[in-house]
Amino acid sequence: MLVIVKITFFLLFFIVSTKAFENPKVKINNFFIQKYEVTISEFSNFVNKTNFKTEAEKQGFGYEYGVGWEKRKDWNYKTPYGKNPESLTEPAVHISYFEAEQYCKFINGRLPSFEEWSTAAYTQVLDSKVFEKNKTYVYPSGDKAEKMNSTDLLAYRKHYDVLKLPEGINGLVAMGGNVWEWTKDRKDNSALTAGSSWWYSSSNTTKNGAQFKPADFYAIYVGFRCAFEK
Repeated sequence: MLVIVKITFFLLFFIVSTKAFENPKVKINNFFIQKYEVTISEFSNFVNKTNFKTEAEKQGFGYEYGVGWEKRKDWNYKTPYGKNPESLTEPAVHISYFEAEQYCKFINGRLPSFEEWSTAAYTQVLDSKVFEKNKTYVYPSGDKAEKMNSTDLLAYRKHYDVLKLPEGINGLVAMGGNVWEWTKDRKDNSALTAGSSWWYSSSNTTKNGAQFKPADFYAIYVGFRCAFEK
C-alpha cells in the first residue's frame, strides 16, 4: 500500500509539474533562445501530447562514460539515473540531436546554430547591471569561470535542477556546465554540442570547447534548448 501511494503521488506530481513549468524566451539580437535547458517537465508534456518515444526508452538503456561508454538499464529522460529524478526541472537528457529537433519543432522552434548559441552564451547583448553591454566574454559566467556546474566549480557531480542554478551572460542559465547542448550545426553524421557538462572542468565551457558528437547519440551528459524566430 505504501508503495502504491508513493508511486501515485509521484505520478500526480509528475502530471501537475509537466503542465506548470514554462521556459521563458530571451531575445538575443534577431532571434530568441530559451532561458533554461529543456526540462524533464517540458519534454514530458511533448511526449504526453504526441506519444513520442525516445531511442533510450525503446532500447531500454542510456549511456554513461565508465570504461568506455557503458549501457545503463532504464536510464532515459524520465529516469535519468534509472530512478525518479529529484526534480522535474532537471534538464531532459538521453536525448539525441534528432529527438531534440523534433521537440523544438513541436513548440514552433528549432535548435540554435552554434553562432547563435555562442552569441547568447558569451556576448552581453542586453542591458545588465552585472555584465558590460556588447562585450564578449570568455565564459558564460563572464571573464572568470565561476558558479557553473563543472567538476572544478559547483561540482554537484551530476546535472542539477535548472531553477537552482545562477544566471550568466544575458540572464541565461547553465550555458556553461550542467549538460552539453545540441546545436543545429552538422558535419557528416555528427552534430555540434556546446557549453560542456558537469562531468568536465570549466575550461571546456569556452567557445573553443564545443564538441561534435554522433547525431544519434544520447547520454546522461547531453541535453538542449530551443531557439525561435519570434
